[in-house]
Amino acid sequence: MLQTNNYQELIQQIGVLLSQGRQKAVQSVNTILVKTYWEIGRYIVEFEQNGSERAEYGSKLFERISKDLSHLYGKGFSRSNILYMRKLYLSFQKSETLSHILTWSHYFEILKADSDLEIGFYTKQCELERWSVRELKRQMKSLLFQRIALSKDKEGILELSKKGHQIGKPEDLIKDPFVLEFLNIPEHFQWHEDDLEEEIISKLQNFIMEMGKGFAFIGRQYRMSIGGKHFRLDLLFYHRILKCFVLIDLKKGEITHEDIGQINLYLNYFKKEEATEGDNEPVGIILGNHKNEILVEYATDSITNKILLSKYQLYLPKKEDFQNFLEDKLLK
Repeated sequence: MLQTNNYQELIQQIGVLLSQGRQKAVQSVNTILVKTYWEIGRYIVEFEQNGSERAEYGSKLFERISKDLSHLYGKGFSRSNILYMRKLYLSFQKSETLSHILTWSHYFEILKADSDLEIGFYTKQCELERWSVRELKRQMKSLLFQRIALSKDKEGILELSKKGHQIGKPEDLIKDPFVLEFLNIPEHFQWHEDDLEEEIISKLQNFIMEMGKGFAFIGRQYRMSIGGKHFRLDLLFYHRILKCFVLIDLKKGEITHEDIGQINLYLNYFKKEEATEGDNEPVGIILGNHKNEILVEYATDSITNKILLSKYQLYLPKKEDFQNFLEDKLLK
């Protein structure tokens, strides 16, 4: 029974019920629509498999289906929609594997991927991170699958496709490169590290989405007093899955050994001065335009703190830059 102390509370409770009911109704409609389109795809594939009937309609089959269904049932049956209904069935041949969270608009974008591995990854990642269609488009354009897969072996890439990107250890936080095209900084513009930080803060939600699930922002230019001297960290986050502070240092140019030594100092400070019971050891991430792999190897050797280094770029990557490398990994 509803417990109401006054009229306004009654209205609020009714409002909550209506909001929940409408949300469930929309989700139910989306689930039914996706399943219906999957069934349409199945009918088309089964029709195609009947060779003699398929030959009668020739290469204009999809145009004819689109025209006839649009005439009978209205909008929603363009040729591209028909093709993606067919691809939906071919990509998810067991209807039980369809998501009850994703809409047809999500699937329409996911099915644009070139491979079954990418389709599996983006489907799972959409479920894990509750991406909007707009965010899904952005992640696909930024080649998220390829950027994460670069650090994986063949088994890791296959696992990525089945389960999405799971955060279990600090190394899982890294993409190489991070793509910051949403900052809208021209590639050859004369800017400074402070400008980069300012733009990130102004578009913090986009930055957190690019960093990935679990990041909670604490502050910028975080002040530390060590041995009578004052230091400031560019960006400080807490990662709720890894249960640790994440310190981020931004560099305009190449990551140097001095940068590595500096963030190692900050990590030691956080372990002793900031971490509380239940916190795991902090993680340091240095983002730079580029890094010298040999220098990084020597600079980080024997350091016990977890320091991760990655590049960032201010423009969307090109698929061909990743494709051959990934194909080689999968063939091994």
